[in-house]
Amino acid sequence: MNLIDTFNLDIRALHTFVAVLDEGSVSRAAIKLGVSQSAVSHTLDRLRKALGDPLFVKSGRGITPTRYAVQAGSHIRQILDDLHSLASGPPFTPETTEISFTIAANDYERDLLLPQLMQRLRLQAPGVTLQVIASGIPTADMLRKNICDLIISPHAPEATDIMQRGLMGDRMVVFYDPSQREAPETVTDYLKADHIALVFGTGEKPALEAGLSARGLTRRNVITVSNFSGLPEFLRGTDMLVTAPERMSKHLLRDFSWVPLPFTFKPFTLLMVWHRRNQNDPAHRWLRNQVNAVAATMNGLND
Repeated sequence: MNLIDTFNLDIRALHTFVAVLDEGSVSRAAIKLGVSQSAVSHTLDRLRKALGDPLFVKSGRGITPTRYAVQAGSHIRQILDDLHSLASGPPFTPETTEISFTIAANDYERDLLLPQLMQRLRLQAPGVTLQVIASGIPTADMLRKNICDLIISPHAPEATDIMQRGLMGDRMVVFYDPSQREAPETVTDYLKADHIALVFGTGEKPALEAGLSARGLTRRNVITVSNFSGLPEFLRGTDMLVTAPERMSKHLLRDFSWVPLPFTFKPFTLLMVWHRRNQNDPAHRWLRNQVNAVAATMNGLND
């Protein structure tokens, strides 16, 4: 009898373990896997006997992984990644492969990075096509459920099956129309002004709003828009203020003046985010390298 038979393990059991580890719930793991809760529970019982550890224990109304389960998680994921790679086929050939990728990005990230990315793809991989969708504040399920292949956002979902890489830094600054007003020099100047604010189409607010609330500061948002593209025409010819990433001064908000925020607000990093199952896929790895190369040129680095 071989080791796998002795341990009573199979690929489906390992997938079940990872699903429960990711979801923190037998019921949610069952929904994710498309099986019954009893099937998940039965598989966990087999794994407990095979591995000699409880794996998951009750915690309040939910469950929590044991130390062994947490430590085993990365090893089991690597096993599954290696098994998936056996079916990945021949190496990715950019010049001849026809494939479509979906990238989730809001209009700030989209306009900053993706036009240059598309130029690279047309030269190097004419058979590759892109679909770009809005990310809002992205969730792990966008990647888990194949809604997109890659997310570009300052907000990375916190999950053990989600990978990320920093692309470039940026900071929030204050834009204004110099033909209509002077720059706000103090917090008082900033707060007494009328503001154009951003609320994503999915309802989430940018981190700036939470940052202001944490300081006990309140500003008057006279209009909110669902994407950055709506900012220029509302700002033009008014004495209102817009708080937006500094890099937008190079494209969307290039017609306006800007100054640093009159209070401390932490800079952010633009991230590239993907699901662990695509970590070693040749086509996905190539796409990530292209995105990183575009960001490197903007950071003043060699391509």
